[in-house]
Amino acid sequence: MRDVAAAAAPTGPRVLPRNDPRQYDDLAGEWWRPDGAFAMLHWLAEARAAMVPPATHPDALLVDLGCGAGLLAPHLAGKGYRHVGVDLTCSALVQAAEHGVRVLQADVTAIPLADGCADVVSAGELLEHVPDWPRAVAEACRLLRPGGLLVLDTLNDTALARLVAVRIAERLPTVPRNIHDPHMFVDDRALVAECARHGVDLRLRGIRPEVGALVAWLLRRARASRAPGAAAAGRVPRMVPTRSTAVLYQGLGVRRG
Repeated sequence: MRDVAAAAAPTGPRVLPRNDPRQYDDLAGEWWRPDGAFAMLHWLAEARAAMVPPATHPDALLVDLGCGAGLLAPHLAGKGYRHVGVDLTCSALVQAAEHGVRVLQADVTAIPLADGCADVVSAGELLEHVPDWPRAVAEACRLLRPGGLLVLDTLNDTALARLVAVRIAERLPTVPRNIHDPHMFVDDRALVAECARHGVDLRLRGIRPEVGALVAWLLRRARASRAPGAAAAGRVPRMVPTRSTAVLYQGLGVRRG
């Protein structure tokens, strides 16, 4: 009977709770697929890297918190930084190392790096996944040298963000199902205040994908799902600034002396 029950058990993808880190192991093959489940993370990485200036000295260090599989790396090429990536997921860190990132498996609320070691700290699409996001902010600020830059993007704690990022986006091929817990979204004013407490003056702006390019990308994805292998190359959506920070926003901060 036990063998019969085992044979009858469903063998499809496991269903995990929202924001469960094990999802990143299940989706390990998606990181570097241009039209895969993490496609929007590529667009966000490009927009985040655009806020990072060229390094000003030979040993400049950029610490990439929640680095995943190292999607930021191609967009930093030629800027002159030593790129250290911090993440909990081993399967992602293996891929990050293959793309030239020096990897460190650690919790972003307790990073084993020295105070003031970093010229730039990146925290992309990270804070809304951390149960104690103020502690992660404290660590990011601690790592920065005076004059160092904090660059980040995250989802705001608003009804509109929950509608767009969860109810709508998770029904499109732009965001994996259950990847976010909307109760963990980060209020923009609270984030600015928390950074200020740790000596970083943070300025925010809203961002969103280009609408026309996003629609064209979704149509290409729909055609590919009906006829695998038939998708034609097209323009990749870019993230563009918007006045409202109510859904997705970027931050650029400077560590005071």
